[in-house]
Amino acid sequence: MTRAATAFRRDERPFVSLSGRSEFSRLYREGLRSRVGSVVVLAASGVSGAARVGFVAGRRVGNAVERNRAKRRLREAMARIAPRDGMTFVVIAQPGVNGAAFSQLVCWLDDACRESCESVDSEENDE
Repeated sequence: MTRAATAFRRDERPFVSLSGRSEFSRLYREGLRSRVGSVVVLAASGVSGAARVGFVAGRRVGNAVERNRAKRRLREAMARIAPRDGMTFVVIAQPGVNGAAFSQLVCWLDDACRESCESVDSEENDE
């Protein structure tokens, strides 16, 4: 089975993957939430360089195969929308993310990221 010609390789993605529990925990505590469709995005600022993104799919999404599929689809969708530099995101898959058309998934993720970035910007301006 061959990979799609438009798929991004890991080193070509426009974001860096989050690693470590502490980074995820910080966003759960401090990040601003935005939900669109079956996607929840937590966003925070404060990093320099490329955007940092982590992906989460809980047991409500399905078994291990379905959770991994959801995270792969979300990774590819995030690569297509090219998240804003200097931001950190955690993308949480909800039930229904695997059943959605990929174009719909990209739209959901784009809208949720845009809403989160606007919220972060407005919060920073209030301070």
